[in-house]
Amino acid sequence: MSFGQSPLAEIEGLFSEWNKALVSGDPDKVVRLYATNAILLPTLSNKPRTSHAEIRDYFAKTFMPCGPSGTIVKAYVRVFADVAICSGIFAFTFSDQSAAQVRKSFVYRWNGEEWLIVEHHSSLMPEQPVA
Repeated sequence: MSFGQSPLAEIEGLFSEWNKALVSGDPDKVVRLYATNAILLPTLSNKPRTSHAEIRDYFAKTFMPCGPSGTIVKAYVRVFADVAICSGIFAFTFSDQSAAQVRKSFVYRWNGEEWLIVEHHSSLMPEQPVA
């Protein structure tokens, strides 16, 4: 496996790719970033999503209609050969001008050609940020 930049920067950059797909409004662009056996534990649904069809349904019907756009507040990246984890705090703004901070964990696996999401967990922060 060859990294064009440092492995940590490359893994952190995968969030930017995911966010661009999200902002595009096309759920198929988002789903393409997930392995076929990926698991999504989403922010706005109690239902785990365990197939591309279920992941697509969540983004198309639940999350993308909110007009989300995210940024990394603080990320912690670890790389273990063909598995990488990016966890941290992410800020989202929405088309209605609301905002939220969430905890996210993305687990990626290198398939020989690209990093794909195999596990994605997201939850709202349990308390308001301290000023």
